Amino acid sequence: MSPVMNDPDPVPRPLDRLTLRGAPEATALIDRAGVLTYAALEDAVAAAAAWLARQGITPGDRVATWLPKTRTACVMPLAAVRAGLVHVPINPALRRAQVAHILADSGAGLLVTQPSRAATLVPDDVPATCTVVAEATVPLAGGGMAPSDADPAMLAAILYTSGSTGRPKGVMLSHANLWLGAIAVAHYLRLTPADRVLGVLPLGFDYGQNQLFSTWAAGAAVAPLDYLTARDVVKAVERTGATTLAGVPPLWTQLLEAEWPAETAARLRRLTNSGGALTPRMIRALRQQFAEAGIYPMYGLTEAFRSTYLDPALVDAHPDSIGRAIPFAEVMAVRSDGTRAGAGESGELVHAGPLVAQGYWRDAARTAQRFRPAPAFARSGGVAVWSGDTVTEDADGLFRFVGRDDEMIKSAGHRISPQEVEEAILAGGEAREAVAVGVADERQGQVIAVALAGEPMAEAALRARLRIDLPGFMQPVRYAWHPVLPRNANGKLDRAAIRAALSGAD
Repeated sequence: MSPVMNDPDPVPRPLDRLTLRGAPEATALIDRAGVLTYAALEDAVAAAAAWLARQGITPGDRVATWLPKTRTACVMPLAAVRAGLVHVPINPALRRAQVAHILADSGAGLLVTQPSRAATLVPDDVPATCTVVAEATVPLAGGGMAPSDADPAMLAAILYTSGSTGRPKGVMLSHANLWLGAIAVAHYLRLTPADRVLGVLPLGFDYGQNQLFSTWAAGAAVAPLDYLTARDVVKAVERTGATTLAGVPPLWTQLLEAEWPAETAARLRRLTNSGGALTPRMIRALRQQFAEAGIYPMYGLTEAFRSTYLDPALVDAHPDSIGRAIPFAEVMAVRSDGTRAGAGESGELVHAGPLVAQGYWRDAARTAQRFRPAPAFARSGGVAVWSGDTVTEDADGLFRFVGRDDEMIKSAGHRISPQEVEEAILAGGEAREAVAVGVADERQGQVIAVALAGEPMAEAALRARLRIDLPGFMQPVRYAWHPVLPRNANGKLDRAAIRAALSGAD
């Protein structure tokens, strides 16, 4: 595949105007309820936006959604911003403690969810200023509010992402961030109105949500899917005629183990990957299974949406590369003294340009740590995201990921805070101390292992409680009990020694 030749339109627009990108009679959404054309999508956004405007919340207020990939979940990101509100999508895999944190931290005035989910919350989980409504009450037809003329610099969404310490933090994204991210992805993936994108990733993630936005930016059709097994994905590709599939390495592992009818596999024209690196072995397997598909390795972070992609034509020659900057992004490898790293020299990945988010919601201290002035040599200027990740850039401008400077755990595409796992463990008193680390796993990328100070007989009760308190992707899979945990010379928990011991355990 040859590189893209024409530059994409750099002018941002109000996010809700994505409904106007497709032909009115063209298919925009394929779900269990049927097919939604672009004209019907516009009608649904207008109706939901008008309903939101009648709920007693004022422009700038936050509206949260805690839903699987229903039609309402797909429409609300555009309806909320059309009504002048800020959308806060909550991962449907999260449990009540995490949902309560997001509701309180965001100050959401409205939570749209399902009765079965709302029933899992206790009164203290929902702030007094937040109203819980069932998604069935949100109208998705009948017209209402016309497309907005919002300033593209206005806040449009807060996406919660885990850091290495503490609870998830809200990343503030503007209309411009989300619009230009959609245009950029649609452009470098070469999406056309004839494409159908199977959306299997959670809509609470920037990667999953962008599948909606980039598809609609191209005037194409998206088919959101909540799946249980790889076989569900295979069937959905056939049922929807999907041409495009985005995933993370653990999903590719499952899909490569599934049985694919030859004609179904041949439907796919593009496979995109983020949330962890594809190994050369996996790339070869994907090539063999999906011979008609271009493979797009990518690197991204919620604070700047996405930074790089590798053109499919370069994948075989550079299987360990994360590629070059996506449209609108300026990506650099920067030395600790702020100068540009030389070819092949390690440096921190720094991302500048209009995709950079507006910072962390109500967290000036952490914003100042991550969002800092761009390096003096940068073309973009302004504020950049200093990722904390180490990369190298070769003489051809291709980047390679080296490692993370923080202690984040990345399992099955999820970013997990060790501290959040540790706090959940200690909340019940089964252990006196706890250290959580990520250890390598062939299928998941990493799994969670914990070292605990306490009595092993408490493990069964701890496991049972964590199954209630934490979502499945945050469950530890390995427990190591000790009378006391090792400490360093300063008397602090020796996390390096604990990590080495857990990584070397059987």
